[in-house]
Amino acid sequence: MNLTDLYRCCTLCPRQCRVDRTTGERGFCGQPAHIQAARASLHRWEEPCLAGEKGAGTIFFTGCTMDCLFCQNQALKRPGAGWPVSRERFAEICLELQQQGAACLDLVTPTMFLPSLIGGIKLAKEQGCTLPVVYNTSGYERPEMLRLLADTVDIWLPDFKYLSPNSAKMYSKTENYPENILSVLDEMVEQQPNPVFTAQGLMKKGVLIRHLMLPGLERETRLILRTIQKRYGNRVWFSLMSQYTPTPGVKNHPTLCRAVEPKAYQSAVRYALSIGLEQGFIQQEGAVNESFIPDFTRGTGILPGR
Repeated sequence: MNLTDLYRCCTLCPRQCRVDRTTGERGFCGQPAHIQAARASLHRWEEPCLAGEKGAGTIFFTGCTMDCLFCQNQALKRPGAGWPVSRERFAEICLELQQQGAACLDLVTPTMFLPSLIGGIKLAKEQGCTLPVVYNTSGYERPEMLRLLADTVDIWLPDFKYLSPNSAKMYSKTENYPENILSVLDEMVEQQPNPVFTAQGLMKKGVLIRHLMLPGLERETRLILRTIQKRYGNRVWFSLMSQYTPTPGVKNHPTLCRAVEPKAYQSAVRYALSIGLEQGFIQQEGAVNESFIPDFTRGTGILPGR
């Protein structure tokens, strides 16, 4: 298969826009037929098993397959965001992150550029990159596309946002997210069924499922935790996040205008433990902090010399 052909009638994500991105057409994500990225740097705020001592080698790509009202990285979805990255420059970026001491190669919202990334990662490995590859995604994916990455991705890092179609439609314009996410997680667990860690506690292979609690959706959080435990048990790790930060765009929203109450988060933690969901990470109080949102305007780590 010529992977570039996947850009010619784009069906990389569940929206299946079928536009020809090689001729300048744009689908829902608004992205071109080459890698477009806004930042590459060490990121200390990932889970400890990914960040290590110096941080994850995080590459932030532009665009997204979803449209969340509460998106923390809105700047990445604006027209003209980021810079074009060739396959050769992408390989250089991977090696630069490795030289800086990154614990892994953390690809954030990479789906729109999957055809280019497969070749870019292969080139990086040929040039000496040995970092485990992390696929950091909203979870809104097509299992058929993820199978193309079976020999490329070491760690799957999906969000598990919703189980309610109404919530998915209201907050992210993806009504079919709940039915989609389970098939996506099944595919990821099938590819990486056994978590592997180093002696230092760094994840080398596996699936780590994230759930960002949202204010007013405490019941949905419990349903998601229960689903993870019943469906996957100890085959996966999970991360229950309390860091939701209201952005200016939701300041007048009836529920999204506030942070998650500490009591609600602690209740969710106790529930997870009560159902035997213990292989995971929780956040300390005070995690709501805009320092989680990097600066995407300088081309840090993307443009040579920056």
